[in-house]
Amino acid sequence: MTDRKTELAANLERVEQRIAGACVAAGRDRDEVTLIVVTKTYPASDVRLLAELGVTQVAENRDQDAAPKAAACADLDLTWHFVGQLQTNKARSVAGYADFVQSVDRAKLVTSLSSAAERAGRELGCLVQVALDAEAGGRGDRGGVAPDGVEELAGLIEAAPGLRLGGVMTVAPLSGTYAGQPAAAFERLREISTSLRAAWPAATMVSAGMSGDLEHAVAAGATHVRVGSAVLGVRPALG
Repeated sequence: MTDRKTELAANLERVEQRIAGACVAAGRDRDEVTLIVVTKTYPASDVRLLAELGVTQVAENRDQDAAPKAAACADLDLTWHFVGQLQTNKARSVAGYADFVQSVDRAKLVTSLSSAAERAGRELGCLVQVALDAEAGGRGDRGGVAPDGVEELAGLIEAAPGLRLGGVMTVAPLSGTYAGQPAAAFERLREISTSLRAAWPAATMVSAGMSGDLEHAVAAGATHVRVGSAVLGVRPALG
């Protein structure tokens, strides 16, 4: 293997051991948790190496980087997740390559994604991004809708042509009640997910946890963890 592929393989093995260990500690089956590798700032060549190593799910957070990368890897059997804050004017581009948009947090974005998905003849899985640092009726510092707005937004997604309600996503907040408490934050997300599934049983995805806190997320029932630096290394500074 090339030096880079060897490095990625070793990093993936370490992450796999962490996920497997977290599943054992939580009394869960390993196949209940899906690894999504966040490839932002890294080149398409790394995506190709990851695919060779068995990775099937990748994520990006900026359309200007994601769109050309997805096009360059279109021959690979990958599931693409968009996880960043999304402007409505980028919805058409994202709908062309993303299989899931995990950062849906407002009605206007639902409308834009629905129109874009219909034009592209595709169905987009959508997750409601929950902001655990937001006041009632507000949005979070890094996007997301306050917990009291989740059900209404989920209903809009489920009713929108071309969209499918997949579940919920959160990022451990840097401020507010749950700042510095990822375990408590992810337990709150579990409660929100449970409530959502009572109305929409198919909305089973719970996307939570990153390189530094994936064990807490697995313990709280996350179905998907989003890991970047633990697999790809410390990210280069963005220009």
